[in-house]
Amino acid sequence: MTLRILIVDDHEVVRLGLRTLLNNQANFVVVDEAASAKEAVEKTLQHRPDIVVMDIRMPGENGIEACRQIKAHLPNTEVLMLTSYAEDEMLFDAISAGAAGYVLKQGGGDELIRAIQRVGQGEALLDPAVTQRVLARVRQATRQEQAAAFSELTEQELRVLGLVSEGRTNKEIAKTLFLGEGTVRNYVSSILSKLGLTNRAEAAAYAVRHNLHEFLEELS
Repeated sequence: MTLRILIVDDHEVVRLGLRTLLNNQANFVVVDEAASAKEAVEKTLQHRPDIVVMDIRMPGENGIEACRQIKAHLPNTEVLMLTSYAEDEMLFDAISAGAAGYVLKQGGGDELIRAIQRVGQGEALLDPAVTQRVLARVRQATRQEQAAAFSELTEQELRVLGLVSEGRTNKEIAKTLFLGEGTVRNYVSSILSKLGLTNRAEAAAYAVRHNLHEFLEELS
């Protein structure tokens, strides 16, 4: 299978070297070059390549923003990042933006060729240590988002909302939490008011959308 490749780097000499290297491979075809993130997105939409080989650091918008836009428009186009440092902080954001992996610039041409072949076969090139740190960051961001979603509610209101999301009636909630039905009604009204919702169905949907049960487990 021939892989169609777009090269993105703000240095013309680098682009020329990459084009020469990749075009010498029997199953690679460089369809075009781009010198900026904006141009990368435009030319990716124009050519619809299989793989975009892109410098992670460029003046103006960087490769991460270009990757995010490319994956939003063309999810089947893979993006392989070129970076000078395996510990580059930007790698976290690149992987979160949808990059299939990265290759160190100081690596040899053979390493880049193998990386492109692997990505072309649907593999991801992610260092296990980097992957674990990315996942940890994603989990942290999720927890922060959940905390923000329920920040106005007391612990008791969170418990009530959790039971509402399970379809429990006020009577059932009262029995479970050892409360009076009137107290439960007051809690439900307070929850709806604080979250800007109008009924129990909306409250249940809100709880599910923001993973309330997972949030409650974190609290316990």
